[in-house]
Parts: sequence; C-alpha cells; structure tokens
Amino acid sequence: MSMSWTDILTLQNLMRMLDIAVVWYFIYKLIMLIKGTKAVQLMKGIIVILVIKFISWFLNLQTVSYIMDQVINWGVLALVVIFQPEIRRGLEHLGRTALFRRSSQEINKETENMIKGLDKAIQYMSKRRIGALITLQMSTGLEDYIETGIPLDADVTGELLINIFIPNTPLHDGAVIIRDGKIAVAAAYLPLSESNLIPKELGTRHRAAVGISEVTDALTIVVSEETGGVTITKNSELLRDLTQEDYLRYLKTQLIHTPVEEKNNIRIFLEGLFKRRPK
Repeated sequence: MSMSWTDILTLQNLMRMLDIAVVWYFIYKLIMLIKGTKAVQLMKGIIVILVIKFISWFLNLQTVSYIMDQVINWGVLALVVIFQPEIRRGLEHLGRTALFRRSSQEINKETENMIKGLDKAIQYMSKRRIGALITLQMSTGLEDYIETGIPLDADVTGELLINIFIPNTPLHDGAVIIRDGKIAVAAAYLPLSESNLIPKELGTRHRAAVGISEVTDALTIVVSEETGGVTITKNSELLRDLTQEDYLRYLKTQLIHTPVEEKNNIRIFLEGLFKRRPK
C-alpha cells in the first residue's frame, strides 16, 4: 500500500519533525558554546561514564552498574558546580537572542566605534613599529585563553590599546582579547602554531595568531614589531601586509552584518539544502 504526501505530512509528523529539529538545534548551540573551553574535556569524561554504564548493563556487571548509577545520580549536582561559568555564559547568550536583542543599528554602531578604535591604535603602532596582538572572539568561546590574561572589561578605544602595547609596560607582552565589543583581558597567552607553512621571517606573535585561528574561528590582528606591517588571521588564513583600506574593509565585512546579508545567508543555505536532496 503506497503512502501519499498527505499521509506523511500530517500535523503529528510535522510536530515530531519540529521536536527533533529543536533538540538538534540546542545540541548544536551547546557544542558551539563549550567549544574552545575546558568543558570539552569534561564532556568527554561524561561520555566515558555513559559508555561504562552501558557496557556494565549489557554484561550484567552489577557492582560496576551500581557505582555508575551513583555517579550519574550525584553527577547532576556536580555538573552544576563544574559547569557554572558555561551555564552563566549560556544564559547570557540566551538573553541576547532575538526576543531580547537590541536593534541591528545599535549593535552596528557599537561595532563601527570599535573598528574606529582598532584603526586608530593600528595606525599609531604601525607607524612606530610597536608590536601588537589583538584577538576578537567570534562564535567560538575563548574562555580558556581569557583565563590566562589580566581582566580589564573595558571599552575598545585606540588610546587604551596603544597604552597596553607600549614596550616595557606590564601588559604589553601577550594578546588582548576582545569579547562582545569589550576588551576582556590583556597579556593573554595564545597557542603557537606548529605549521611549516608560516614564513620563517614571522615571529611569535604571528605564530600565536595562526595558532588561535587553527583551533577557533577568532579573528586576530597582528602589528609587526620589525616592519610595522599589519596582518590578519582567521580560519588558518594569513593575510599579510594589509593597507588601512584593506583591513578596514575586511573588519567591516566580518563584523558588521546587515539584515539583507542575513537574509541572503539564509537563502543560500536553503538553496544548498534543497539542491542536496535526492531526487
């Protein structure tokens, strides 16, 4: 007996599909939220416990199964304590969803002011060959690296960035990390890339910039101490010797999104989705 589309697309089936889609969406957002943090290692530990529980149940290992039950039962309270920073950050992200989100114009205005502050600092340091390393958090969390720095929680201004990177000052050595339009920390440590594709003449700052781009989607700006050249890294790409016009255009493209661009992104995604559907 063949089934028609009307039989498949019933209200009950549509609600089931919506239910599955919502669950997968929250799983995806959870993964993106903890990516780049210590919570990833804790999640691996939870998976190991669940695997041991399943094996003990399958092989009827009663003592091991009992112990795993106790670990799981008490683990809920432990998770609340262990994941407290991630839970707080998740609630903050929830508060920034469309229901509570400020207007795009307001956000873009703040982003433009941040870019102006970055530009002022970059131009000053580039002309005087003052080395700088500035990382902007995108979608992936940078909590592990933020923890290594000195907290500031300050507005992004050219004057402050210049003062941070003045040589022989307490904060000049390391990276500035910008999160949610604020300077979260200074003097933070970033992972160094081991790639052999990085030119030999580039120093530690450039390797750190490539390193963070290999493990996260962060955007990093480097001002060379030797040449004053401006470099941007993102997604393991190294864009060297950028002019002021080049890096300003790149920053605006990456950080400022108009409603039209968001609609185009959704349209492109849907077109690609339907093109991949089997005929």
